[in-house]
Amino acid sequence: MKNNFKLGAVLSVLGIIAGLLLFYFLANTYNTVIDIHVGEGRSDEGNTVRIVYAVLGWWGTAAGALWASVLYGFLKRENWAWFWGATAATIQLLAGFFPMIPALDGGLPTPTLIVFILAAVLWFGMLFIGGIPKRIITLTFIAGLAYVLTFIDGVAPISKYQTSQGFWNGVYAISQQVNWWGAAAWAVFILAVFKRKPWAIPVGIFAASMSIIGGYPMGINNVFEVQRFSMFLPAPIISTGLLIYLLLSSTQRMFEAWNAEER
Repeated sequence: MKNNFKLGAVLSVLGIIAGLLLFYFLANTYNTVIDIHVGEGRSDEGNTVRIVYAVLGWWGTAAGALWASVLYGFLKRENWAWFWGATAATIQLLAGFFPMIPALDGGLPTPTLIVFILAAVLWFGMLFIGGIPKRIITLTFIAGLAYVLTFIDGVAPISKYQTSQGFWNGVYAISQQVNWWGAAAWAVFILAVFKRKPWAIPVGIFAASMSIIGGYPMGINNVFEVQRFSMFLPAPIISTGLLIYLLLSSTQRMFEAWNAEER
C-alpha cells in the first residue's frame, strides 16, 4: 500500500465528505443537545456544549478543507500528501469522537460516530500509504488515545468551573487550558514522529507532563465525588506510561533508528 496514490485520492474524497458531514451533524444537533441538558437542569453542561461543539466544528471543518489540498497532492503524486492527510484525520478523530459523549448523556443519537469511523479508516490508511512501520503505528496510536482523553479532561473543567467554588474553582480555571495544550502537544508529538523529527521525544515529554499536571488533581478529586474510578484518570495514567516509555534508553535507540531510516 505504500505510495499508493490512487488509494490516497479515494481516501481524500472520503476525508472531504467526513468534513462536510461533521459540519452538518454539529450544526444540526447543536441546539438540540444544549436544550436537552438545560431542560434537565444542567445549564453548565449546556454551556459546555455551546463552547466545545463550536471549537470542534471549526477544527473539523478546517480538516475537511485540508483534505482538498491532500487530494490535489495525491493526484499530483506528491510525497507530502499522506502526512497532511494524517494531520487532517488526527483532527477529525477528535472532532468526531467527543460530540458523542454529551449526545449519549442526553439520550440522543450520535451521528458523528460516522465521522469518527471514517477518520479512523483515513488515519490508518494514510499511515499505510506513508509506509509507517507497525512499531511506530502502535506508539502513535497509544499517544492518540492520550491526545483524545487529555482533550476530554480539558472539557470537563468548563462544566465543573460553573458549579464549584473556592480552591477547586481555581483548579478548574487553570487546568482547563493546561489539558487542551497537553492534547495539542500530543497531536504535535504524533505528527513529529511521522516526520522523523529529532525533537519528537521532548515534545512527548511536555505533552505527558501537561496531561499529568492537568489530569491527576481533577481525576483524584472526582474519585471522592463519585465514589468510584474516575473517567478523568485514563488520560494522565496513559500519559504517565508514555512518559516512562519515552525516557527509556531502548525507546530512544528506536527513535534514532527510525530517524535514520531512508525516507
